[in-house]
Amino acid sequence: MTSDATAGRRRRGAGITSDATGPRDTTGTSVTEQAVASLDGTADPRLRELLTALIRHLHDFTRETRLTRQEWERAIAFLTVTGQACTGTRQEFILLSDVLGLSTLLETLHQDRAPGATESTVLGPFHMTESPVRELGDDIDLVGGGEPCVVSGRVRAADGTPLPGAVVDVWQADDQGFYDVQQPGVQPAGNGRGLFTADTEGRFWFRTCVPAPYPIPTDGPVGDLLRATGRHPYRPAHIHFIASAEGHTPVTTHIFVAGDEHLDSDAVFAVKESLVQDFAETDDPALAREFGVPNPFRHARFDLVLERSS
Repeated sequence: MTSDATAGRRRRGAGITSDATGPRDTTGTSVTEQAVASLDGTADPRLRELLTALIRHLHDFTRETRLTRQEWERAIAFLTVTGQACTGTRQEFILLSDVLGLSTLLETLHQDRAPGATESTVLGPFHMTESPVRELGDDIDLVGGGEPCVVSGRVRAADGTPLPGAVVDVWQADDQGFYDVQQPGVQPAGNGRGLFTADTEGRFWFRTCVPAPYPIPTDGPVGDLLRATGRHPYRPAHIHFIASAEGHTPVTTHIFVAGDEHLDSDAVFAVKESLVQDFAETDDPALAREFGVPNPFRHARFDLVLERSS
């Protein structure tokens, strides 16, 4: 075999074949390299790194799956309607990121936390409005009708030191599984939300109702995706928190209601064992009077533990 023939076979093995007009790229490798080379003038090195990796992964995905033009067109249409579904109170792209596991993956990769610090989890698509400032002990359930509940805890550092004046942002669905932004005109704005400042010992507490499990919105393209893949849309019952304090790294997290049937199949993959809390039925008339709730009531205790900023 001649050296020219050997070289030709090597080219064919690499996706390059020869015909009457010369070598022909059959895998698009040259297109990939041209697209990457087009970034040479990018001033921001991190932007260049991200775009280079994105191009290479997208091109490799296209080659690996032999993506058809029709499938590409459907993907473009899906992304288009996803953007069109976004409003001032709805973020369909975050929802898409959530159901693909990307949001939880991002949290997992960047959770280099101190031992004992509260685990973070996804922000979710409903932190779309500012929580109203409330006093400790206020009731964030402005509608009523749900099972009365008290949530209490302490914001502290990983070494156990209380963090007085820490800010605790809270939001949750009601006892029917809806957030206020999903039911304008039915729920008052700010229902299920509160911005609390911890006391001098880092303590916080508020009244609410036990949240219900709920389906994520399925009336848009993300819902179409779930149906196409045979997945259910439910999230286990939970309450969202963002806790922050001077000199410490904020944490975005949830607490999940123990015993919920969806803990093992959360539609957005956000459940972590350390965040599952017992909303215990409490029969204590004196404590009920102190909190201003009927007896018996449900009581969840949860400390938010922050790590120091580097």
